[in-house]
Amino acid sequence: MKSILVCIKRVVDYNVRVRVKPDNSGVATDGLKMSINPFDEIALEEALRIRGRGQAGEVVVASIGPADTQQQLRMALAMGADRALLVESAASLEPLDVAKVFVKLAERERPLLVLLGKQAIDDDNNQTGQMLAALWQRPQATFASKLELTGDKAIVTREVDAGLETVEVELPAVITTDLRLNEPRYVKLPEIMKAKKKPFETFALSTLGISPRQRLKPVRYEPPQQRQKGIMVKTPQELVEALKKRGLVA
Repeated sequence: MKSILVCIKRVVDYNVRVRVKPDNSGVATDGLKMSINPFDEIALEEALRIRGRGQAGEVVVASIGPADTQQQLRMALAMGADRALLVESAASLEPLDVAKVFVKLAERERPLLVLLGKQAIDDDNNQTGQMLAALWQRPQATFASKLELTGDKAIVTREVDAGLETVEVELPAVITTDLRLNEPRYVKLPEIMKAKKKPFETFALSTLGISPRQRLKPVRYEPPQQRQKGIMVKTPQELVEALKKRGLVA
């Protein structure tokens, strides 16, 4: 029985308040708690449930990043993944290069499914899954809120602007997950200890034959403007006058 490849990203924990560096050169991450991207965690949970139903043989989790990324991969193993793959890269890769790396891993693993979150909460690009499917030349279904496997096909309910859309894709396929697909399980200490003994492979980015390049160069980071203090008005006319003073209405 084939495996499921789950791609995860190491991001600043969603509960942490992110701050811009004093020189506006980037986001300050030193000392901050790092976690699995929440959308990717949902993808991993879905893979574990599929394996639990006997529709897949194993769950392989993969990530790209510095050596510290093994912490998030170990957490994925503690959730229930069978093996972990880390492609070490000190530099932050753009979505296209990330997709190229995951294609190499997909060709190596030959999975039944590749699952990943619809986007990462740090850059919100929402590009990697689509690029991965195009490069791998396999069908894709994005923004999945429900997933069913039937034989050699996957039936996916997608969240779109107009409501819900149901599509059928042939396997192997790439599926990106939305928030309402499931709720990830809570990891207990015994599982964390067991995860230390599970198979863990590390690759250098250069061994995959990929030479990443920078296509987009950030020049400056700025925090969002602080919200202005609100005022109370008693009549519609006072509201209109207040809006005029702020230049919001003519």
